[in-house]
Amino acid sequence: MSKNKTSDAQLDKIFSHIENNEKLYIERLAEIVGIPGISASIEHRKYVFQTADLLEKWMKKLSIKYGRIVIYKRVKRVEQGTHEMEGQEVPLPPILLGTLGNNKNKKTVLVYGHYDVQPAEKSDGWDTEPFDLTEMEDGRLVGRGATDDKGPVIGWLWAVEAYQKLGFELPVNIKFCFEGMEEYGSEGLDDLIKKEANEYFKDVDCVCISDNCNIFIKLKIDWLGKKPCLTYGLRGISYFQITISGPQKDLHSGVFGGTVHEPMIDLSHLFSKLVSSQGKILIPGVLDQVAKLSKEEENLYDSVDYSMEDHYKSVGTKNSLYDDEKNTLLHRWRYPSLSIHGIEGAFYGSGAKTVIPACVKGKFSIRTVPNMDLENLEQLVIDYVNQEAKKLHSKNKIKCECLHAGKYWLTDPNHWNFVAGSKATERVWGVKPDLTREGGSIPVTLTFQEQLDKNVLLLPMGASDDGAHSINEKIDKKNYINGIKLLSAYMFELASSKIPWKVYKRQSNLRNSIASAAKKILPLLDRVLVQRVKPVEKTASGIYIPEKAQSSLNRGVVLAVGPGAVDREGNRIPMNVKVGDKVILPNFSGTLIKEGKETEDECFIYRDSELLAKINE
Repeated sequence: MSKNKTSDAQLDKIFSHIENNEKLYIERLAEIVGIPGISASIEHRKYVFQTADLLEKWMKKLSIKYGRIVIYKRVKRVEQGTHEMEGQEVPLPPILLGTLGNNKNKKTVLVYGHYDVQPAEKSDGWDTEPFDLTEMEDGRLVGRGATDDKGPVIGWLWAVEAYQKLGFELPVNIKFCFEGMEEYGSEGLDDLIKKEANEYFKDVDCVCISDNCNIFIKLKIDWLGKKPCLTYGLRGISYFQITISGPQKDLHSGVFGGTVHEPMIDLSHLFSKLVSSQGKILIPGVLDQVAKLSKEEENLYDSVDYSMEDHYKSVGTKNSLYDDEKNTLLHRWRYPSLSIHGIEGAFYGSGAKTVIPACVKGKFSIRTVPNMDLENLEQLVIDYVNQEAKKLHSKNKIKCECLHAGKYWLTDPNHWNFVAGSKATERVWGVKPDLTREGGSIPVTLTFQEQLDKNVLLLPMGASDDGAHSINEKIDKKNYINGIKLLSAYMFELASSKIPWKVYKRQSNLRNSIASAAKKILPLLDRVLVQRVKPVEKTASGIYIPEKAQSSLNRGVVLAVGPGAVDREGNRIPMNVKVGDKVILPNFSGTLIKEGKETEDECFIYRDSELLAKINE
């Protein structure tokens, strides 16, 4: 039997090897869980570095190298310097980059995960010591980081090891990107991805993220409880704060109550204007931005194996705005929501304190979906709050601001990357996975998709009841072992996927050359660099579009934008477009910049005023 190409029989042997090494894999999971690498704690930051050391040791044993500078012949630790935390300069954990294989005839998958964890103490309510992995009688492997994200991260290493131990050639090339700051904002990661997009990451064909059970900032990207799933969309988030200040100090309500404008009362009024009791966002213009639900997309929700009982179990009570599954999922995944999170500066302890707070800060967020523009949303919210504040006729100072924002993510679930993930899931679990969207946010997903221009797949290992970020976090032994099989099968299916590979690589190389060219061209004043998108030559039903009609469908993508022209007073005139905008181009005008021989490689420089329209898709 040839060892140059993985066969079904070889994959069966890999599965058997994984099953036979269950005890070893659990011991290794216990070793890495035993390191309390809490990135949000200064005291525990040194343990995050210890976790990186252990991962690096394991990766070296698998001959994983830093791909761009071969002389290293080891995993590349990208040291990130320091950052300020609680008034101290604290070292940032390294980002581990590693490459396995450079065969130009194979697909290259980028694997992302994180090795830091959330805080945990036995006194929080854990049944066991959180950093001692405990195997329960029912098969649960309990310990902090077991599912988020140490189990999935090392699962990739054991999947690779299985191929190597059996002498089978790895069916794909792999690039690894493991970070140690995910639970504390992923500081430095976005900058690294942007910097290395055309260097370390330049040969990547697709991305697989195995960070599957996080809650809070991102909700569970995993099983809904009955079937496995593949996630193709995440909502974004815009987080706002309303600050209301009045008296110079806190006041006694018995002395000053009824004589001053109270910040807390103003805030309560403003909060009541944001969202109805039935969850409808009341800010004008926000819902107008939401993309219409197509029949094709709506049909996807009919096949999702989910019941209202699943919802009630997750919530802990029969509390739902909707009585049916489809509407519940649509409003969890597909539509925006506004949630009020808390008030800073107000009394919140036990007892009955009668203080009037001098300053309060109200926190709320909006989960965003296609086609909501973050800048437009921010302006709509701030303008609306300011308008409602004027109606209060209050003498308090009221300020609304957006603290941070992350865009929604949506990808093509029919892409060959998803097809491979679906086939691998069905091969391991014996059931075709649901295609789902989720309500939470994973910012790095969008960063990879936008910076690398590649499809991103969320391929879960854990289950929806794993309790990531919570007490008694666990991963089921069956999910851990089958998860290693899943990653092995995913690599096999990636290599086996039927796509026009030469055409894909050619188009990918063209995109890379265009991106490289765009970095060298910096438009001046009000000029814009646009990549022309080749017109569609035939419809989805196979009808060819005449050339005359094609020329009227002249579209492009903005690659670079000048700083703007200057008016007579010397003021800079704002540009109407930004990098990434899709625009309609005029049939004539524009200066051609041609980097290659193919029409797809054509770029033009236009004046901002020559562009006809922006396209919101």
